[in-house]
Amino acid sequence: MQIRSVIVALAMSMAGASAQAATAYVTNERDNTISVVELDQMKTVRTIAVGQRPRAILLTHDGTQILVCASDDNTIQVIDRATLKIVGKLPSGPDPENFALAASGSPLYVSNEDDNLVTVIDMITRKKITEMATGVEPEGMAVSPDGATIVNTTETTGMAHFFSAASHTMTGSVPVGARPRIAEFRHDGSEVWVSAELGGTVSVIDPVRRAVTHKMGFEIQGLRREAIQAVGIRFTADDATAFVALGPANRVAVIDTHTYKVRKYLLVGQRVWQMAFTPDEKFLLTTNGLSNDISVVEVGSLSVVKSIPVGRMPWGVVVAPQ
Repeated sequence: MQIRSVIVALAMSMAGASAQAATAYVTNERDNTISVVELDQMKTVRTIAVGQRPRAILLTHDGTQILVCASDDNTIQVIDRATLKIVGKLPSGPDPENFALAASGSPLYVSNEDDNLVTVIDMITRKKITEMATGVEPEGMAVSPDGATIVNTTETTGMAHFFSAASHTMTGSVPVGARPRIAEFRHDGSEVWVSAELGGTVSVIDPVRRAVTHKMGFEIQGLRREAIQAVGIRFTADDATAFVALGPANRVAVIDTHTYKVRKYLLVGQRVWQMAFTPDEKFLLTTNGLSNDISVVEVGSLSVVKSIPVGRMPWGVVVAPQ
C-alpha cells in the first residue's frame, strides 16, 4: 500500500509538471551553447550555439529577447526568442560574469571580472552609459526593487558594494564571507542576501543601515564543511521562503526567511549552481554543473521530481512562459 501511494504521488507530480507551458533556457559553459527545455515535455528540445563560456542569462522584461554573458568573448549577446537567432550584442566590457536589469527594463548593470568595473548599459540605445569602479573580481549583481540601489559582490575583496543608481557612485561596502558570489534582494526590498562560496555562508544585509543583520551557515550530515559552498539564491514571490544552492554539496537549502532557519535540504545534481522559478512558481529549476543536467523541484511538496539532461557544465537558467 505504501509503494502504491508513492507511485500515485509521483504520477500526480509529473502530471502537474507536464502541464507546464513554459520554456527554460540553460547556458552550458563548456559547450558554448544554450539548451532549450520545454517543460510541458520535461526534455531538451533544441541546442543553440552562442559565444564562448556563456554564464549569466536573463530575459528582457517584455520577454522577447534573451541576454547572455559570453564571458570569453567579452560581450553580451542578444537572442531573439521567436527565432533563437543572435540579433545583436551589448558593450559589456571585458569578461562579463553576471548582470542585473532594472525593474523599468533599463539600464543593465554588468559585472566585469577582469577590470574590476561594473558597466552600465542603456537598453534603449544599447550604448554604455558609464562604468563604476568596484572591488577585485566582481561577480554578483543585484538591483533593489525601487531601482535606487545597485549591489555588486567582489570575490577577492570579500565585500558587497553598494552604488547609487542616480549618481553611479559607490555609497558603501559591507564585508561578507569569503568569495561572495550572488546578491539577491527580497521582493519587498527590506534585505539583500549575499552568498559566500568559500565561506559557506549567506549574509543578510539591511540595505539602509548597510550592516549584516544575520549570517547563516549550513550543516549537512556526512559532508565536510568545505564541501558546502553557497552560490545561487532565490526567494518565493511572498518572500517567505528562500532557496540557496550549495555547490559541491549537491543540495539546495530551503530557508524560512522569518526565522533564518533551514527547513530542509534537497538532494539535486552535482555542483548545483544557479536556479530559476517557473512563472507560476510551481517548480524551481537548478543547474548542476558536473552532472550536466537540471533538477526540477516541486515547490509545494519540496521534492525533486525530475532530472533533465542538458549540455556540459550548465551555469545559468531562465524560464519564460510560452
